[in-house]
Amino acid sequence: MLFQRILITGANGLLGQHLVHKLGQVPGNDVLATGLQDSPRYAGGSCGYTPLDITNPEQLRAVFEDFTPDVVINAAAMTAVDACESDRDACWKINVDAVETLARLSRTHGTRLVQLSTDFVFDGEAGPYTENDRPHPISYYGKSKLAAENHVRKSGLTNWAIVRTVLVYGMAENLSRSNIVLWLLDKFSRDETVHMVTDHIRTPTYVVDLADAMERMVRFRRSGVYNLSGGELMSVYDLALETARVFGYRAELVQPTDSRTFSQTAPRPPRSGFIILKAQSELGWQPRTLSQGLAHLGVTLGLPTFA
Repeated sequence: MLFQRILITGANGLLGQHLVHKLGQVPGNDVLATGLQDSPRYAGGSCGYTPLDITNPEQLRAVFEDFTPDVVINAAAMTAVDACESDRDACWKINVDAVETLARLSRTHGTRLVQLSTDFVFDGEAGPYTENDRPHPISYYGKSKLAAENHVRKSGLTNWAIVRTVLVYGMAENLSRSNIVLWLLDKFSRDETVHMVTDHIRTPTYVVDLADAMERMVRFRRSGVYNLSGGELMSVYDLALETARVFGYRAELVQPTDSRTFSQTAPRPPRSGFIILKAQSELGWQPRTLSQGLAHLGVTLGLPTFA
């Protein structure tokens, strides 16, 4: 059997862990997981692991030479939007310079590069967006992710893919950062009220579905830009209400507000979200609804649900 060698960066993050488990279960895949930590934060996984700082070109070069990957999935990034606005040098180093190095090494070694991106490459004035809509980021985070996309496009690579996604939620082991649904469940479990904005519109994405779609992209050798997100357009307030309903918490714990009441360092696109027809038709992929995703998450967490 000819093995396909797949290198995953950011393997200790939410999506990274799910990619490791999903791709590692496929016969013929030889997966190497990498992250900043000395050892993986997750248990099990049928693949190897090595520490890697993607901002270090020498470490990247050594991994490419030792492992000679057929595919690289770059799930490593600085994604805290306000932190990116405040510490622009760190943001650019991780989100842009490292991707430029990855693209150059991928071209040298004949490697396919799959780069993760975001709805924040758009200004949120005309969502939901297709793959062909023109980006116009309004935050430094969004600008860094668009710059990374452009490095991939202009690198001379013939086999590349850009995966854009939206508001990813789910569970993984020993996460360094939470996500919106886990944060909500923590608040609800303490009987604390949350104030959620009605004027930020998204297509929330269950991480299990996202990993499944990306496995299909690798398997079918798809190239180009793909929107991979949930299929339901809703406000962040509606997401919180549905989370409360599915997990049996009082709706009164979720109070509506709007973005004008919050003081945030970085601007957010008001109405983003994606149209996912391309992924559905070309990958044979169908994401769960929000209620289905929350119910599946409830099983993972061992919590009762009412979906």
